[in-house]
Amino acid sequence: MTGHTTAHAHPPAPPGRRARALLPPAAVLGGAAAAATLVAFVDPNEAGHYPSCPFLTLTGLYCPGCGMTRMVHALTHGDVGVAFGLNPLLFVLLPVFGYLYGRWVVLSARGRPMRSALFRSVPVFALLGVIVVYWVLRNLPFAQALAP
Repeated sequence: MTGHTTAHAHPPAPPGRRARALLPPAAVLGGAAAAATLVAFVDPNEAGHYPSCPFLTLTGLYCPGCGMTRMVHALTHGDVGVAFGLNPLLFVLLPVFGYLYGRWVVLSARGRPMRSALFRSVPVFALLGVIVVYWVLRNLPFAQALAP
């Protein structure tokens, strides 16, 4: 033995196990589709349909998620420009979430665990930093374009 370790490839999972491994991604997709369908038909722009953002209610300031429900409503109606204006950060991150979801499905189908360089500390802390800066900026007068 030379003293160093090598990574061992995961053998493919049996078909029954692979089908069970696809249940969590299927549940997430089903939940997201149900939520998007509800938001598509029950307009969040009309008062009384959804609870208000607790952070906005308590402080009068926008949180990073403010505008998200209205963004989903706009997207389900094909209003891409309006959707972008309601929550630009989340809008820009949608392809990243789509990529991560697709990767999760493919790896689950192969019986492999989800691992990504995006989950290592540097990208996670960078994303958290971007979210905090976005949170602060969208509440400043000169950056009103970031407010929902």
